[in-house]
Amino acid sequence: MSYTFALVGNPNCGKTTMFNEITGSTQHVGNWPGVTVEKKEGKAKKLKENVRIVDLPGIYSLSPYTMEEIIARDYIIDEKPDLVINIIEATNIERNLYLTTQLMELGVPVVAALNMMDAVEARGDKIDIGKLEKHLGIPVVPTSASKGQGVKELMEKALSVVQTAASGGGQSSQKIYEDDIEKCVSDIGAIAAKELDSKYNVRWVALKLLEDDERLKEKLNIPASLLTIVANCREKLEKQYNNDMETIIADNRYNFISGIVGKTVKKKSGSGLTLSDKIDKVVTNRILAIPIFFVIMWFVYHISISTLGDYTIGKVEWLMGDVIGGTVEGWLEAAGAAEWLRGLIIDGVIGGVGGVLTFVPQLMILFFFISLLEDSGYMARVAFIMDRIFRRFGLSGKSFIPMLIGTGCSVPGIMATRTIENEKDRKMTIMLTPFIPCGAKWPVFAMFIAAFFSDKAWIAPSLYIIGIGVAILSGIILKNTILKGEAAPFVMELPEYRIPRLKSVLIHMWNRAKAFMIKAGTIIFVASGVIWMLQSFDFSFAMVEAENSMLASIGKTIAPIFAPLGFGEWKAAVATVTGLLAKEVVVATLGILHGIGEVAEDDPTLLAGIAQSFTALSAFSFMIFTLVAAPCFAAIGAMKREFNSWKWTFITLGYQTGLAWILGTLVFQIGRAVGLG
Repeated sequence: MSYTFALVGNPNCGKTTMFNEITGSTQHVGNWPGVTVEKKEGKAKKLKENVRIVDLPGIYSLSPYTMEEIIARDYIIDEKPDLVINIIEATNIERNLYLTTQLMELGVPVVAALNMMDAVEARGDKIDIGKLEKHLGIPVVPTSASKGQGVKELMEKALSVVQTAASGGGQSSQKIYEDDIEKCVSDIGAIAAKELDSKYNVRWVALKLLEDDERLKEKLNIPASLLTIVANCREKLEKQYNNDMETIIADNRYNFISGIVGKTVKKKSGSGLTLSDKIDKVVTNRILAIPIFFVIMWFVYHISISTLGDYTIGKVEWLMGDVIGGTVEGWLEAAGAAEWLRGLIIDGVIGGVGGVLTFVPQLMILFFFISLLEDSGYMARVAFIMDRIFRRFGLSGKSFIPMLIGTGCSVPGIMATRTIENEKDRKMTIMLTPFIPCGAKWPVFAMFIAAFFSDKAWIAPSLYIIGIGVAILSGIILKNTILKGEAAPFVMELPEYRIPRLKSVLIHMWNRAKAFMIKAGTIIFVASGVIWMLQSFDFSFAMVEAENSMLASIGKTIAPIFAPLGFGEWKAAVATVTGLLAKEVVVATLGILHGIGEVAEDDPTLLAGIAQSFTALSAFSFMIFTLVAAPCFAAIGAMKREFNSWKWTFITLGYQTGLAWILGTLVFQIGRAVGLG
């Protein structure tokens, strides 16, 4: 038999760790159809049955207010997985059970994984699992995903429940609402069962109609007579409780949850500070928080880019150039391949793609440390810390969450702005998110750092800090000009600190690195071939030296624009344009134009070629321009979708590129004036 299980839970409940533990290396990552919210699927390992696991986005409820909530709810009600595994954070059980009560109403079998039980035991608290199962009416399995505890038992229980459901057995429904609400739900449900041709659970439909759920009403063709009955019930209940219907239902759910928690959870007497509280007294301290953050980021980038990461560059260059390049060149010569074909494959494809892949080990080290910080719970504190800074300048802390996501890739960062309710804050965040260096920009930075600044550990973290600084400066400008208004309030739950599990961190690192290498094998592969052709032929398609090529003609036309920034040479100018395809293409472009075979024989490396066209000062100016200027076409497309306006998209691109030109010019001209270059 084949089954599909959906993993559902609040953010920071350990759901991703549980997914990694269940699926291991069988998982694959993509996007949900039509949106750029990450979708993870995998096959459960070590089971006789074929079980597909779908990891739904982390959500607090099934009310359709955010894209994540819509995706999760629509998947459960429309795709109808065979079972839902609800991950509940045991250390924050009361808040987590709100989502559980909503899942229980969907008519899909549910098994609860009471996760982080090791943290509960460490506190000295106790949860009566038997009583909790009885009051909820669903199976509850204690787990600790970070330690691999209870996962086998969870999957066995899930299989048992789904097999029972398939044979006609069901889960008992619990009385959550007061009698008058239950009567309205029952009456509406009975009529809905007769008049609606719906595949949805009628009790859930009745509740959603009472709450006036517009998204559900759009999906169903609801008769006017039923809408009238619902409206009468809603009006009666709202008068009786002196509140709106959505709040009435939420209050009933919380009362139900409070009763369960009071009967099943016993907290250790005495309310001393937890370990997380003690750590937060230091890392979120008003005075120490920012210096600690800077020190941590300096350490991460120093190891990733300047020390261990720098050591890997020579090894990968040797592999790509001497081993792979030399071997392929020998094969082509033996086969009598034409000169242009040898140039395309060796200098174009291997030189271009190899120039990008040179920096993959550095990125993997960086991704490893970022995953450690995310899984430990520290990155949530960074958002809290940055909110305090942002708010002083009229910005919302909500803006930092998309920026944090954007450190991997600007596209999902831009998409994450959908959770920001205030339209002006949302527009501003879309404009600011690309200023934070994404993974695609780091190969560019790593290349220049290795060529000019290998002994200066402050360069890499300074780019991250400059990105944040530019975002703050831009926020001030925008808030006082085209996007005036008060910043929206920012509320965020800080998860407990936990020791990251190496396996989970390695999976995160590999997924990000794999996505980068897939891009190198597709977009950059094609772009490298095209760039080589353009720099090898003139407009009459005669093979020429690079200086007389089509690419040189284009580059020489636009080069004067970049002269004030210190890189007014045509090769650098061309690289700024090709970077619009993908920022890594900057490395591929410079690799082809300066790479193997185009520098001194005793030092045939990309870095030596770069050193011929740049100085340390112009290289830093180039990095600043790359950091701030318009992002790649994929991110520009995401901007257009989120703005739903070409006007705002062009305003954003003009602002970003104009600001990049100004900052690059200031860096170079001031640096030259004080004798730095």
